[in-house]
Amino acid sequence: RIISMNIRVGQGYDVHRLAEGRPFILGGLEIAHPVGPLGHSDADLVCHVLCDALLGAANLGNIGYHFSDKDPRWKGVASTLLLARVLEMVRENGYEVGNVDVTVVLQEPKLNPHIPAIKASLAAVMNVAEEDISLKATTSEHLGFVGRQEGIAAHCVALIYKK
Repeated sequence: RIISMNIRVGQGYDVHRLAEGRPFILGGLEIAHPVGPLGHSDADLVCHVLCDALLGAANLGNIGYHFSDKDPRWKGVASTLLLARVLEMVRENGYEVGNVDVTVVLQEPKLNPHIPAIKASLAAVMNVAEEDISLKATTSEHLGFVGRQEGIAAHCVALIYKK
């Protein structure tokens, strides 16, 4: 007999190319840097992986399905708005966020000084406590596209539970 659990886990992964003249936005916070992630929206990689992890946990598809880069409505939109909508969908399906764990992979800029502000921004958007958000940064030891500073990547795991 299979026992239904009231918790679910989802994971997200995303990459963005870096381009000159783009703002560097992570978790709703703009960080001063000469290049920024390229994307249809504001290319906020942290919000994007959170969206995919939360949607996956709730079995609701992925960010591209709900917010297609072919749809002009999402051109330049703040990804915090996408994240807020994803949270509405998750909650409409009877779930609440337990915790999330995000790892950003980039060479520069160094994120540690910005982590408290990013976590505060995300907590406000997600309506969760800051201690329910884990945010870490690492480099790729100068290997691959991240090491060459051509792009950035992020991973996320999200736990949701039935209300």
